[in-house]
Formats: sequence, structure tokens, C-alpha cells
Amino acid sequence: MPPGVVNFLTGSGGAIGDFLVESPRIRFVSFTGSKEVGLRINEKAAKPRSGQIWIKRVVAEMGGKDFILVDETADLESAATGIVSAAFGFQGQKCSACSRAIVHRKVYDDVVRKVVEKTRALKVGSAAAAETQVGPVINAGSERKILQYIEIGRREGKLLAGGGKAAGGGYFIEPTVIADVKPEARIAQEEIFGPVLAIIPASSYEEAVRIANDSEYGLTGSLYSKDRERLEQAKDILHVGNLYLNRKCTGALVGVHPFGGFNMSGTDSKAGGRDYLLLFLQAKSISEVV
Repeated sequence: MPPGVVNFLTGSGGAIGDFLVESPRIRFVSFTGSKEVGLRINEKAAKPRSGQIWIKRVVAEMGGKDFILVDETADLESAATGIVSAAFGFQGQKCSACSRAIVHRKVYDDVVRKVVEKTRALKVGSAAAAETQVGPVINAGSERKILQYIEIGRREGKLLAGGGKAAGGGYFIEPTVIADVKPEARIAQEEIFGPVLAIIPASSYEEAVRIANDSEYGLTGSLYSKDRERLEQAKDILHVGNLYLNRKCTGALVGVHPFGGFNMSGTDSKAGGRDYLLLFLQAKSISEVV
């Protein structure tokens, strides 16, 4: 590419973010980050500045409160493995991470037991060590926020695994499982962005679907079931940008699974798909009489 086409600018969002977004020379903003910052960018970009002759366009990929729903017909071993992998991979620091496991009461105890066993078996340590499965969270601020949510979770549910700092000289947090959480609890509604899983019981499949959709976010979700009718129905009634059937809710394949969310998870742009690339262009219609 010619010089100047790509520029890498380092600095805090608070110091340079507003300046870039508000500049009349900026035409398009593509953002990945928190809901709060994404909404701020969208608001600031909507106001034209002196010398600006275009309407700025914003593509925002924001937060998630993603779920894995397990019904009474599911393969419980596969579901538990998917839950743990999606909840604690990358220390839960993924917008697609499973932070809510919604489980039918008929299989609730079995799924909880399996999830706890698999969580306790995870190896926490340096990311440089081959045997490590859970590394440190990104910084001190993130560590502090996650530990605060764990304390909230102790009051909102039953702590079954983890619950505090892990050994090590960095920002290591134990993979944490909190069960018997109510759908309206803070740890079931607010994005934590860390290794904390809330498990929510549901008395029926229909109730589980309502719980899954009861979120301001709509990024990823997963249904484990052997009921073909439910799997087909889920495509219409589970309101997320990326829905997975009988697999975990993380691990979208670039070029195969276009990625983006509904509601406060973003502008539904589906990064990794052909339609997404067109958002970086402006269409022109040309006609000629010959």
C-alpha cells in the first residue's frame, strides 16, 4: 500500500479518541470495544463539524452477555465442555464469551457438576507455559473490576468454583462459577469481560428462551439440544447475531462465520463477510448515453 494509507497511532482513548472522531476530516469510523465507548462515538460522529461536508458513518462492534442454553435432551458432556471452553478461553476476555449458562432443571444438577469439575481442572498460569489454559487478565483495572463482580456474584448466587485471585505475580483470577443465579441479577445482565460464569436454571425450554433473549445485548448464543424441531425453531426465536447449534458460542471462523451482533452489541455489520467490506465503500451509479 502507498505510504500514509495505514497509520498506527498509540495512545489512550480518552486522549485521542474524541479528537479523531470529531475531526471534520474523518469520514468513517470502525470501532470494536465497550458499549459505553461505542455509543459515545456514535453520538459524537452524528454531529457535523465546521468544514465537514459528509455524514459520518459508524460501524461499532460492542459488548455482549452471551449465553449457552442447554435443554433436557442435550448431550450433557458436550454441553459442559462447550460452556467451560467458551466461558474461560482467553480468560473470558472476548465479547463472544459465554457468561450465562441457561440450563433446564431436569439436567441442571448434572450440568452444574460437570461444569464445576471441568473448571476446577483448568490450569492457571503464565501464557508462556504450554500447559496453561487460563492466563492473566489484561491489566490492574480489569482485575479490580472482575473481582468486584465476583463479590456481587457471591450475594446473587452460589459460588461453586474459583472466587478470587490465583497464584502468580500478575493479574491472575481463578475461573469462577456461580450457580443458582436469577435472570435479573447483575452478573446475569452486565458485561464482566472476565472469567466469571453465571449458571441460571430454567423450568422449561420456553422459559430458557425468554431468559436468553432478556438482555440488552445480542451478540452470540448457543443451543445444545437433540430436538430437531427446537434447533430449527431456535434460528427464528433466539435473537443474536451469531447463533451456534450444538457447539460453543465462541470461535467464529473468519471468512466462514460473519461476525456481529444485534441491539447494544453493535451495528450488525457482520465482520468477516462480504457485506461488511461494502460498508467501507460508497456506491456510485453511472449512466451513459451512447
